[in-house]
Amino acid sequence: MMQRKHMLTAAVGIILIAVGVAGGFKIHDVFFAPNRTYQGTIEQLAEPAPSGDISDARNTAVVRAAKKASPAVVGITTKVYDRDIFNRRVLVGEGVGSGIIFDKAGYIATNQHVVGNSKTVIVSLADGQSTEGTVIGRDEKTDLAVVKINVDNLPVAEFGDSDALQVGEPAIAIGNPLGLEFQGTVTAGVISSMNRTLGAEGQSMKLIQTDAAINPGNSGGALVDADGKVIGINSAKISKEGVEGLGFAIPINAARPILDALIKNGKVVRPYLGLYGLDQQMAARFGMKIDVEGIFVYKVVAGGPLDQADIGRGDIILSINGTRVKDFTVLQNVLDSCQVGESVSITYMRGQSEQTATVVLQASPENEES
Repeated sequence: MMQRKHMLTAAVGIILIAVGVAGGFKIHDVFFAPNRTYQGTIEQLAEPAPSGDISDARNTAVVRAAKKASPAVVGITTKVYDRDIFNRRVLVGEGVGSGIIFDKAGYIATNQHVVGNSKTVIVSLADGQSTEGTVIGRDEKTDLAVVKINVDNLPVAEFGDSDALQVGEPAIAIGNPLGLEFQGTVTAGVISSMNRTLGAEGQSMKLIQTDAAINPGNSGGALVDADGKVIGINSAKISKEGVEGLGFAIPINAARPILDALIKNGKVVRPYLGLYGLDQQMAARFGMKIDVEGIFVYKVVAGGPLDQADIGRGDIILSINGTRVKDFTVLQNVLDSCQVGESVSITYMRGQSEQTATVVLQASPENEES
């Protein structure tokens, strides 16, 4: 009896296996047979129909701004050379930054620290072209430089109005973080603050602060508003452990006259006083105390404007043309509004008395700290 039961079970098993095999061939015929097409309805597996349009929800201000400004943002590569033991010139490294095409003639704005002392650089355009660029001017004081390339039909960025910016409005950074591998990277944030200083002595302009990600390689790239207009040139970030979202850009309104001067003269000619001095904050760092707000004169340049006006060591400059100069930032702003050869009225304190002198501003010598 048991033997018949086992034989019956085996027969049923053989039938089930046969049905399974037959079913497998049937399924194969349905799905994979040549000359037959699956007529299922799983739409997710179908290729999406090509379309040049995107929905209003996706076509945000950031998307539109990036499309408008990105073609004018370039990569700038500099090569660093040294001499070997046989005095042969050898390549020891290269650096990559960003730049902004702002004129059809091929003028590109970037940072001075991007080009360094190089006379020529390699410019990588957004369309994949690479060409040699000539550094026609640089200004270490404002960290700005201009590169010139000879290429036709260049895309050009549109400059906006950085004086009209509002804290909290969108800010989009475009550049090449960490090199050309990430060329044309777009990051978005907001205008975090205006008129920032980084605490560097001699910093001559206030900066735009943004939380749009700015990394090494972004320097010289564009900070644009929601209309796709360039409102700043990305320049620096605070890089400390645990610190994020502190990037800074040179306002485009402050950069315009510098870029113009670099194109015309290759440098910026500034008026200066021939002064080495300290304001109250700087003096405190050296353990000194200045009792009044002003610029303590500890040295003047021989034959310079102050020297010719008989202002010397120990005097404290209080105002220029009626503007109180409580620190070096104010002093620099006043001088930037003046011209070489202009006469200015300086009020200063000598001992316990205030005195006034007329000083004729001279052109600042290159690399002269004043």
